[in-house]
Amino acid sequence: MRDEQAAWREQQRLAVAGRAAALEADRTAEARQAAALLDGFVRQAAERGLDPHSLTARTLDGRSTYKTNMRGWYLRSDRSIAVGEDGEYYILTVPASLRARFTGADLSPSRPRLIVGAGGGDGQPIPLKELLDRRLEAGTRWP
Repeated sequence: MRDEQAAWREQQRLAVAGRAAALEADRTAEARQAAALLDGFVRQAAERGLDPHSLTARTLDGRSTYKTNMRGWYLRSDRSIAVGEDGEYYILTVPASLRARFTGADLSPSRPRLIVGAGGGDGQPIPLKELLDRRLEAGTRWP
């Protein structure tokens, strides 16, 4: 009986590990596709003369805004996500910090997704390509 239970647990462990590996492979492929869209956006923005802006980050509770050392283009009018000049994808929410109030917030790139907001509880999911196209079409009139 114990051998059967141990064999079943091992089988389940292997199945979970296999699903996790497949999910990670899918997310990596998705991130590669999204990165290609972001690189294309940066190139097109430069061709259209859209200058990048200094990016700011908002605290998780939304009460404070911090300067950052990054420049790029906001993709949403609420300034919650952006593409940096480096072609990286940034989610512009950070933990509250006294240090950041004086020196600015440090941003790290996030793994881009083809559907922005997928799996999140707030806001509407929207294809990344649609956000990038909207931003390019808005030109210098972006809010």
